[in-house]
Amino acid sequence: MPRIPTRRARRFTGAALFGAFAIGTVFAATTWGRALWLPAYASMVGDRTVADAVAEYGERATPRLAARFEAAGLAYPPSEIALVALKAERRLELWASHGDAWRHMADYRITAASGVAGPKLREGDRQVPEGLYRIAGLNPNSRYHLSMKLDYPNAFDLRHAAQDGRARPGSDIFIHGKAVSVGCLAVGDDAIEELFVLTASIGRSNVKVVIAPFDGRRAPLLPAPEGLPPWTPELYRLIGEALHEYPRTTPSLPQPHQDHRPTLP
Repeated sequence: MPRIPTRRARRFTGAALFGAFAIGTVFAATTWGRALWLPAYASMVGDRTVADAVAEYGERATPRLAARFEAAGLAYPPSEIALVALKAERRLELWASHGDAWRHMADYRITAASGVAGPKLREGDRQVPEGLYRIAGLNPNSRYHLSMKLDYPNAFDLRHAAQDGRARPGSDIFIHGKAVSVGCLAVGDDAIEELFVLTASIGRSNVKVVIAPFDGRRAPLLPAPEGLPPWTPELYRLIGEALHEYPRTTPSLPQPHQDHRPTLP
């Protein structure tokens, strides 16, 4: 007859399995970084779908968005949007396509963005990347309310990482809610609800993202500050060209000197 485990034995086995899982998680985190363990963790924190999140938060986000578009004389939802993130100004701008031009729709305060001015280079450097990105995915089960994953590292980032010999340029960069950042852009819960619902409505392939060290429409991004990688001028030229597709006619925050590299707590 098979031997039935005692309650004490079952508790010991459960504790051993949990301990093995915890040790494995720590090993994965320290060996491969969050690129490996974060998706696994995210898959365990909830099973809500994107449609579920849109149904829940769209009731309050959609009327706010529709009213803003109506006031600007634009149809809602738009066919395409752009998100312009300015690290020094701590501002995320929402733009909507209007024929052959772009119309400025809203400003959202960046509530947290870690690092300093300059591109992201490696896993764990706590840098918000700089460049031209797309939305790679929507996470309705984020620990930070809702989140939108950027396609960092993109082809530009990977090409220069390979040239520099950097094997781990980092990953898992999001725009999300709350007010905490480890290389991501936090914009608060109300803002991410609007951006999440809007992106889900028009399709993430119709969302452009520009992340700049500061507002290059107010002062030139070039020459790049000393101490940055030699390919930074190429990056800042591309960002500067992209920024001028979105001309501001409303006042912006004071522009820091181009050589200033402010810490973004």
